[in-house]
Amino acid sequence: MAAEKSAEVGAHEFACVQCGADVSYEIGLSALQCPYCGTQNEIPVMADAVGEQDFRAVLAAGESAAGTYDVSTAKCVSCGAESTLDPNISHDSCAFCGVPVEAEAQSRRLIQPQALLPFAVPRDDARQSFKAWLASRWFAPNTLKRMGQLDGGLQGVFLPHWTYDTDCSTSYVGQRGIYYWVTEHYTTTDANGKSVRKSRQVRKTRWYPASGRVLNRFDDLLVAASHSLPTKYVEALEPWGLPELVAADRAYMAGFKTESYSVDLESGFAAAEQQMTGPIQQTIRADIGGDTQRILDYRVTYRDITFKHILLPVWISTYRFKERVFRIMVNARTGEVQGERPWSWLKITVTALVGIALVAVIAWAANQS
Repeated sequence: MAAEKSAEVGAHEFACVQCGADVSYEIGLSALQCPYCGTQNEIPVMADAVGEQDFRAVLAAGESAAGTYDVSTAKCVSCGAESTLDPNISHDSCAFCGVPVEAEAQSRRLIQPQALLPFAVPRDDARQSFKAWLASRWFAPNTLKRMGQLDGGLQGVFLPHWTYDTDCSTSYVGQRGIYYWVTEHYTTTDANGKSVRKSRQVRKTRWYPASGRVLNRFDDLLVAASHSLPTKYVEALEPWGLPELVAADRAYMAGFKTESYSVDLESGFAAAEQQMTGPIQQTIRADIGGDTQRILDYRVTYRDITFKHILLPVWISTYRFKERVFRIMVNARTGEVQGERPWSWLKITVTALVGIALVAVIAWAANQS
């Protein structure tokens, strides 16, 4: 994949080992490229750097036990998103809604990111993916498709996420259902208007008590740690390829924005619990057995809960259509596009009318035959 130079960062945050000039992250090379002498400053790979942290230990000691850091943030008064800015930037536009924002220095107790996925899709490729996505929206207005413009361009942003690992032990009480068939007699009226006696097979269920304990193991349950973007779109950007996570070296973030998390560690695990509900219930049903099952009650015990605070890369932009702002996002690892779009009610109405007319023609033809 072709390399692309990211925007410059604050003065001397990353200096070239050859000439001392500021360098920036080069997408596709996993290096910091010097724009003056061309030297590629390799980012060191840290072996076994992406580890898990003990969930309960961090909660007991306070989130600051996992590390704090001072950040210069820009909080959008329109959508509430809070992002970090490069040290030399005091004003910018919100990557999530396009509204101008102003940086303010403040110290916050935030768990430092442990790992991230570096940007792999260059900006130009992301822009082409957006245009292809827009062209495939049949019910989008034609004027929007012809425009295909991104208001303010694509901005590279790292979105905060939590991942959770845990072993679950679940005790349950339920019922096992076994099907059986009986012959049922009934009276009906035949074509001549006479009452006739008939029989049919009817399925019944015998229920038997069931109880037990099941085990589940969950690894890297992914939870978005902010609400700046609609959850359904963020989840639709998956998969990310989490096994390719690397240590959260700031060199990978050079030139990109990083959103601060607004969903705290404990709230994130509550969301992970919701993800675990379905698989746990499936395991219970498999343990009950039979033809069908009823789960009357169950209690889950979570053991050995660990977590990671990770950053995932997206290209985000806003585009304006008829005075409304719409957001699109591109997975900067795979090129997957998700986002909001306007609808052409003229196209929808015409399609509906054509469908109604087609049904009417088919019905008329059937009556003539």
